[in-house]
Amino acid sequence: MPQNHLYILTGASRGMGLAMAQQLLRSGNTLVCIARSANPDLAAEARAAGVTIEQWQQDLSQGEQAAHKLQAWLQAQGPQAFASATLINNAGVIPPIAPLSASDAADLAHALRVGLEAPMQLTAAFLGATNAWTVPRKVLNISSGLGRRAMASQAAYCAAKAGMDHFTRCVALDEALKPHGAKVCSLAPGVIDTDMQVQLRGADPAAFPDRQNFANLKTGGQLTSPADAATRVLAWLARADFGANPVADVREA
Repeated sequence: MPQNHLYILTGASRGMGLAMAQQLLRSGNTLVCIARSANPDLAAEARAAGVTIEQWQQDLSQGEQAAHKLQAWLQAQGPQAFASATLINNAGVIPPIAPLSASDAADLAHALRVGLEAPMQLTAAFLGATNAWTVPRKVLNISSGLGRRAMASQAAYCAAKAGMDHFTRCVALDEALKPHGAKVCSLAPGVIDTDMQVQLRGADPAAFPDRQNFANLKTGGQLTSPADAATRVLAWLARADFGANPVADVREA
């Protein structure tokens, strides 16, 4: 029985994604990172830890390409290669902050492709390629409270995360019918001090009525660091009841 655990992680070059990747650099893990750019520091840390890592440079607005590559790679590994396999769909983008009526069609398409289309395509590829594997399999989709709560000037991001939540519910029903079905969860990670928060705090107040609320989170010390958020998310992933609720929040008990 292999002792190596596979983790496939999108958006691993910065923010919470990078923090998760760093925390997964443990003996016995193989890590495949998918992002627009490779992180040389992450590669160096992996060498020092003796951990196998691959960094695939891929624009996830072209999710079909990433999905085909992932499917072919998994099929080449075979069902006996790993003790478990986990896909973490973490990548997402906020388009220029504006009411939908003032939004550019290309910006909307890009946000939905990265935030919803690519996670669906990668999940389909992952589950399809590993369908005959009998080892534990998990899909963790990094969602947001904004997928469950509407906000002005955030239509694309809110829609992508709401769609992520709901497709996860559907996949959970699919996998529950299989003898070795994957466990899936769309998890809101809390409010994290990342580049997205900088973008929200720096928005034009006339275009973004909630701007001051996000500024207050920063000045009030209410933002979680990427490292702490990654720790909480990975702890949730390791829970024995992971997937019992296909839509969850790390702030829940």
